[in-house]
Amino acid sequence: MARILVIEDERDLQKVLDFNLREAGHEVLSALRGREGIELALQRGPELIILDLMLPDIPGTEVLRALRRSPRTQGIPILVLTARGEELDRVVGFELGADDYVVKPFSVRELLLRIGAILRRARGEERAGQPPIELGRLRVDREAHRVWVDGKEIVLTALEFKLLVTLCERRGRVQSRAVLLDDVWGVSAEITTRTVDTHVKRLREKLGSAGDYIETVRGVGYRLADAPGEPER
Repeated sequence: MARILVIEDERDLQKVLDFNLREAGHEVLSALRGREGIELALQRGPELIILDLMLPDIPGTEVLRALRRSPRTQGIPILVLTARGEELDRVVGFELGADDYVVKPFSVRELLLRIGAILRRARGEERAGQPPIELGRLRVDREAHRVWVDGKEIVLTALEFKLLVTLCERRGRVQSRAVLLDDVWGVSAEITTRTVDTHVKRLREKLGSAGDYIETVRGVGYRLADAPGEPER
């Protein structure tokens, strides 16, 4: 299964998460404080991090920023688990690089389903046996979960990678925000179309010179250029 780091200061909730994750076959690492969680992530290299935003020493948003800045942890999927469920909080979480956002109180069964979906994306299990995508300056290896622009490797989160692959596989066709929410995020979640816009913005920034391949279709959604770099006919 997977090594999962839980950064959560509520001891009772820590015990609930620890029990259910172990019952599902996962190895569990626990941290009650943000700085402790960052150190554990750097030292132990978990496959997934569950992060509370309200921690006693530093805000969870600062933990998220630190994890996304470090080359050793920037590609680890992060699921935010918090009582802060306002739309603005969700958008900020996704802007900082969260892969999913779950609001307390929550269903343990749903949480385990989301964890499973994130891990499958991160491991590329949904893309096994498929050849790399070569598109202009962009190269995407679906099996290895790796992306290059002009020969330089770009580190993406599991969710950013799935978003890019989805657009690549459907290049030339407009994808509405609603369709992307269903197909990329997968498990039903209380998120809005602004989440898609936030992730597309981050993805474009990371892709640099290839970011312009993702075109905005006003009032509808997004499309990956069918022949990037070539003039329209």
